[in-house]
Amino acid sequence: MRDLQACVEILEQDGRLVRVKSEVDMKYELAGIAKKMEGREVLLFEKPKGFDFPVLIGLMWSRDNLGKIFGKSARDLPFYIGQAFAEWRAKAGSAEVEPVIAENAPAQEVRLDPVDVTALPTPILALEDGGHYLSNSVVIAKDPDTGVRNASIHRFMVTGPNRLTMLMDKGRHLRDYYERAESRGKPLEITINNGVSPAVVMAAISPSGAAPLDADELGIASVILGEPVRLSKSLTVAPEGIADAQYIIEGEILPYTREPEGPFGEVAGYYGEQDERWVVNIKAITRRENPIIHSLLPGMEVYNCVGLTGEASIYDTISKQMSGISNVYMPSGIYTAVVQMDPKAPGFAKQAIMATFAAFPPLQVVTVVNSDVDIFSQDEVQWALSTRFDPEKDLVIVRGSYGHELNPMVKNGLVNKIGFDCTCPVPVTERFRRVAFRDVNLNKYVLAKTPKP
Repeated sequence: MRDLQACVEILEQDGRLVRVKSEVDMKYELAGIAKKMEGREVLLFEKPKGFDFPVLIGLMWSRDNLGKIFGKSARDLPFYIGQAFAEWRAKAGSAEVEPVIAENAPAQEVRLDPVDVTALPTPILALEDGGHYLSNSVVIAKDPDTGVRNASIHRFMVTGPNRLTMLMDKGRHLRDYYERAESRGKPLEITINNGVSPAVVMAAISPSGAAPLDADELGIASVILGEPVRLSKSLTVAPEGIADAQYIIEGEILPYTREPEGPFGEVAGYYGEQDERWVVNIKAITRRENPIIHSLLPGMEVYNCVGLTGEASIYDTISKQMSGISNVYMPSGIYTAVVQMDPKAPGFAKQAIMATFAAFPPLQVVTVVNSDVDIFSQDEVQWALSTRFDPEKDLVIVRGSYGHELNPMVKNGLVNKIGFDCTCPVPVTERFRRVAFRDVNLNKYVLAKTPKP
């Protein structure tokens, strides 16, 4: 699982990969095809127009596909990720989970000379995007004071052969590192790693509550992989690269330098507007002999990735605060969560709403339902909302709370949030007893269907 090519092979053997053998334009056409296939099989574009190497997209837009790679069911994935967080915290700092330096790293088989990031097959995704984007690369940086590694994912717009502009959200560890380096007039050195294992992606998007500032979260990937993450010494910067990546870009985020970045079609479904943002000076690029560029379509891919780690973090946090929590699901990845619980006393569901907002601050809507409601079914959740929710006493409004800056409803970093207590009254009365039917196995019956004329 540490190798993207191996993940592709697993998916193909299980009928979960589609090879696009037609030549496809990197400007809009590739993303247009991907949007039509979103949530289905993973796509490998074998002939991106003007480039020699293929582009993979959709690796994370289906939990069933991800589950196949991790060897888990889609519904078990959040608990699996949550267990990895817990195991890593217990073993943090030990040789069992600390990354190791690999010799002859596959990601350094070829060095691009001269440096030219425009030689990488990076697509223009949405119709109003500002340019070609690296949308799914893991950034590794080191704390300017402690040297602790941080891994995170950021978007990069290609603006020249050795130049990128990027977005750094408020509250992220990388931005904290950069601001401390900039205050000293120094650049922040980074590596940008494209085409890494899904285990490394999970580590890079782990919520701050699961991975504190003073810990190297790459250890989470070590737990998932069952072996230490392999790193490679960089050629020109201090932070290491991911040895088993497809491409490694070595660079530095320049101090006191801002250039236009955006627009970019973001996960919220709106364009992140153009602004003067941070600039990366590229110092070296290495790759595999036969690499695959890994791109990401904002939408279901982000929902699934952030949802898996967010659900794990929320469940771990709130289940320690109160009993009765059985599951958490984030159907839209960042802004909405459904909590499944059987409240032990009146007011417990409302407490769970507040605890969920605190556990994952970007959330704006939290719904709490009983354990008899399938939280993965929108119809079931809506049924609970319409039959168990009283707006006069079950509505929770949190005003002026922290919000995710990519959501257009957030103004000056603040937003109003809402919670819905859709649980039965405690104690549950007969009026809320659900209609039940016998559970049968349809495979035991002969079912015939009349073909269409």
